[in-house]
Amino acid sequence: MVAKIVPGVHVDDYLAALMVAVVLAFLNAIVKPILTILTIPITIFTLGFFLLAINAFIIIFAEKLVQGFYVAGFWYALLFSLVLSVCTGILNALLGVNKEQN
Repeated sequence: MVAKIVPGVHVDDYLAALMVAVVLAFLNAIVKPILTILTIPITIFTLGFFLLAINAFIIIFAEKLVQGFYVAGFWYALLFSLVLSVCTGILNALLGVNKEQN
């Protein structure tokens, strides 16, 4: 869905989209915490905005791993990351994810 919204990002088919989701989940679970720890000084200096660059690099890395997923460059990866974050936040709010139960 997000690839249809963001120019410069293309997914060939549903299998490639599924693979992108799996690879991004894996990279966000394993690689992102390591990069975040290693770049704490830069992240603090930039008031957290460097985390957006880390997300863009992870998307570019996923592009290299998944055939059928194409990103035109860093800025498109950054835009893709922002739109994906907003869509995920909206879906989590609508579906009631992470809400405390009474």
